[in-house]
Amino acid sequence: MAEESTKKKRRIRQAPETVRQKAEKSTNKPEKPKRVRKAAKKATSPLVWVARMIGKLLRPFRFLLWPFKTRPLRFIGRILAKILLIQYFKNSWKELKQVTWPDRKQTTQLTIAVFAFAIVFGIFITLVDYGLDKVFKRILLK
Repeated sequence: MAEESTKKKRRIRQAPETVRQKAEKSTNKPEKPKRVRKAAKKATSPLVWVARMIGKLLRPFRFLLWPFKTRPLRFIGRILAKILLIQYFKNSWKELKQVTWPDRKQTTQLTIAVFAFAIVFGIFITLVDYGLDKVFKRILLK
C-alpha cells in the first residue's frame, strides 16, 4: 500500500476541440421554438377553426379524390391547382402571418404623414398647372 501512495497518478489531458468537432456541435444544437404573439394567435384561431370544420364536413367525400392519386390524374390535379392558384394563396397566407402590424400610435402618425404629403403635392401640382396655363395662354393667344 505504501508503494501505491508514492506513485503519482497520471492525468490524461484532453486535446482541444478541432474545427470539425465545433462545427458538428453547432449543427446539432436544437432549434428554438418560434415565438408566436398572442394577438396573432387569436387572429388566426377562428380561421383555423373554420378550416377544421370544413375538413370534418368534407371528410366523408374523400373517396372522390382517390383517382387523383394515380399518376395520370395527378398531373391533371397539378394543372388544376395551378389554374386555381392554390399555391399562391398558401404562400400569401404564410407571408401575411409573418407581417408585424403597426400599433395605433404608429398608424395615426403614418396616416397624418400620408395626408400631409398628399396635400402638399396637390398644392404643388395646382401651382404648376396654373403657371403652365398662364404661360400657354400668353404664347397661344398672342
